[in-house]
Amino acid sequence: MDGIWSYPAGSGHAAGEDLTGYDVVAADRTIGHVEREDGHHGMWHLVVDTGVWLFGRSAVVPAGVVRSVDTQARSIVLSCTGDQVKEAPRFTTDSETMDPAYLAAVAEYYHRLAPHGTTTA
Repeated sequence: MDGIWSYPAGSGHAAGEDLTGYDVVAADRTIGHVEREDGHHGMWHLVVDTGVWLFGRSAVVPAGVVRSVDTQARSIVLSCTGDQVKEAPRFTTDSETMDPAYLAAVAEYYHRLAPHGTTTA
């Protein structure tokens, strides 16, 4: 499950690249923009501001769900749908990005989605 917290090889992500402000595009629609990127304890994830789409709330998306990063278009494409992001464990405060129980729940949820088009055994 640790792989869910790392950017996939070939995604176009460069270490140290600032993704703040990039558009976030799910498999079916644009869902918002990157508010910030964090990597506490090597658990890389995006905090995505979904604007009015999710009633003004933000969502945590693990780096392993990123399909591609396009630096010229300033966009990130995810391997899941907008509804799947919406159904993820609810993100309410910044302290949750350092809470092991919350991050475990996020990892378990996204891992079940079989990121990158793979299937689970």
